[in-house]
Amino acid sequence: MDRSLIKTLMPSLVAGHVPRNVRSFKYRVFDDQPQSSTLGFVIDPQPFDGKVVAASEDAIVVKLKPSEFAVLDPNLVTTVPSEGTKVHVQPYARRRFDGLRADTPEERTEMMSDGTPYTVKTHILGSAPAKLPIPEPQCMELGQLIEQLEEMPAPDRFRRITHMLVDAGAHDFTWVDPKPSRIIETPPAISFTVSTAKFAGQVTILYQRGSDTY
Repeated sequence: MDRSLIKTLMPSLVAGHVPRNVRSFKYRVFDDQPQSSTLGFVIDPQPFDGKVVAASEDAIVVKLKPSEFAVLDPNLVTTVPSEGTKVHVQPYARRRFDGLRADTPEERTEMMSDGTPYTVKTHILGSAPAKLPIPEPQCMELGQLIEQLEEMPAPDRFRRITHMLVDAGAHDFTWVDPKPSRIIETPPAISFTVSTAKFAGQVTILYQRGSDTY
């Protein structure tokens, strides 16, 4: 989507849909670029509802509030709506292997001094982890592989490798967690099954001791 073109078109696209006593309006673009918060963190936008006020091959404009709009890339929507239609928009959000949004706060139970339990929710601004469903390994090389998959960026620079695996429907995880003395005989490895338009089947990532590579 050409954001410069959208900026030029917006005044005419929303004309007649902004109250007369409002001198300005704001909008957010939903295309193939990540969204950012006011603090500069990359975020996963929440779903929203609105009314379509303009629909063309360049953009779909959804009115959210009297002077607030969302601009959707027509190439990324599942169905192109007609003007006047009320829509529910669910933008892409990174997810975890349990299906929850990756920015879901982590919950843990703590105990007060008198033994009373209480729940603590924590969330680090800008974080959206997708932890592999693998327990803490004994093998250092397997631990490093897990860390790389969870921390290294995917080609789009927005997701991590594990987010990409979630989107590919990765499941049936198995792993090899050898003792240091058996690292050559039984190399550390992670295997899983994926199903995408490009490939469907089992994938294995394993460690090669000789070249020190995965």
